[in-house]
Amino acid sequence: MRRLVVALAVLVASIGLAPAPAQAQTQAAGFSTSYQRIPGAGGTELGAVVLTPTGQGAGPFPLVVMPSSWGVPNLEYVGQGSKLATAGFQVISYTSRGFWDSAGGIDIAGPPTVADVTEVIDWAAGHTPADTSRVASVGISYGAGVSLLAAAHDPRIKAVGALSGWADLIASIHPNDTVSLQAVAGLLAAGNITGRPGPEMQALQTKFITGDFDGAITDATALAPIRSAKTVVGQINANHPAVFLANAFEDSIFPPGQYTDFFTQLTGPKRLLLAHGDHATPEVTGAIGLPNEVWDELAPWLRHFLTGADNGADQEAPVQLKSQRNVWRSYPDWASVGTEKTSYLTKPTGLSRTGSLQSQASTGWSNGIGAGVPTVADSGVALLSGAFQGLLSIPVGVATPLVDRTFAGVWSGPAYSSRTVVNGAPKLHLTVTPSASDTSLFAYLYDVDALGVGSLVSHKPYTLRGATAGQPETVDLRLEATSWEVSAGHHLVLVVDTVDPRYLGYSSLGSSVTFSSPAGNPSSLTVPVA
Repeated sequence: MRRLVVALAVLVASIGLAPAPAQAQTQAAGFSTSYQRIPGAGGTELGAVVLTPTGQGAGPFPLVVMPSSWGVPNLEYVGQGSKLATAGFQVISYTSRGFWDSAGGIDIAGPPTVADVTEVIDWAAGHTPADTSRVASVGISYGAGVSLLAAAHDPRIKAVGALSGWADLIASIHPNDTVSLQAVAGLLAAGNITGRPGPEMQALQTKFITGDFDGAITDATALAPIRSAKTVVGQINANHPAVFLANAFEDSIFPPGQYTDFFTQLTGPKRLLLAHGDHATPEVTGAIGLPNEVWDELAPWLRHFLTGADNGADQEAPVQLKSQRNVWRSYPDWASVGTEKTSYLTKPTGLSRTGSLQSQASTGWSNGIGAGVPTVADSGVALLSGAFQGLLSIPVGVATPLVDRTFAGVWSGPAYSSRTVVNGAPKLHLTVTPSASDTSLFAYLYDVDALGVGSLVSHKPYTLRGATAGQPETVDLRLEATSWEVSAGHHLVLVVDTVDPRYLGYSSLGSSVTFSSPAGNPSSLTVPVA
């Protein structure tokens, strides 16, 4: 029985639930675990799990601070935190202000939430064997956005791991003046279920729930600048942390385009990993300690930039993209991921009312469609469709012959003679004449086989607000970034319609939109290919 008790004690110690016996500490690296109430900004208490290395000397140890995701408690990172603590990092995983066991109200990554990171670092200096001159802030989603903002304000943060986060809040939830309805509704619901909305969130969601969407967006637009890392990128560059970014191509909350823009503005050490999936799906398994490609890259990054380990983490290609066929490709910068190839839109004609994507400009044509009526083309369901793509390789699909040309413009390109990789962000240049002052457009790019069955490669919304009815408007629309392998014999198809269930559209039933290609301003689609 005594042997059994000793064996159980060693087992418990090995998973960090109890202190390891003194003999075990000298034999193998491990960690101890404690729950703490850490005073955040203004004295607001934060519930935290503190993981301290054992059997690795007295320290001091580099510190990794891990703010939790929106609606998720501090247990989120314990699996990965255990690995980091065993590897010699002091780890503090805490519940973000306003959620679960942390006090205060949800301020949507406001100044108090960002200041909490600094307060946690200060607390670690006095209560743990942490070296607070060597600090990383790491998080997923909400924790990612907070970590980036904290790096602008606290120069002790030498490395950042920002996974599935945002750098531009409005570009994420209100892309091209189009509310990402399903994403916003989901965030508000999760916040109310798992936390306590603060005054800012209460005011915003009251307008949203009562249908005052313009008022809600006005409030969000006013709140966004100080909550967006792009606003303080100069301060981040001045502090010079090593920034590791990762995201999913189909992320329905924080799409990758705003991350690639931010990445190009960073001047310090940086890395960008993009793979297929929806919000947080590429890295969530790693947070709980399971094998994971993103965390496997992030851990050496932290070790190199916090300890100076010569592990080659700083020699890896800064940009790494994973196609839907699970092939990683590396590039020295974002500008190098693809060479742009421009095709020109022709007038939709014939019984199919389908235009072409051709190499020569075609001008002088117009094509009208009805607005406010959905077609079978859409971007799928937030959080689900992208996850199906990333985890199960099941894309958002469409039978392109079934797209109703009465309510959509459709253009088809030639079949590729060999496998081609669409790598980067496609761009659409189109002249549009609406019959109403407010009209939403949704552009979809599909990889289509010989039978007309299409897989969604990329999409993007665009809303005209306050337009003059009957007056042409030039639309320059950048679709979301992707890395997509188009098989030989397949071709690209562009669809533009006026309704998508994922978004709050402004197209009114009975209105219309006319697409055209004026002389001197031909409509075109530019696709970057590797």
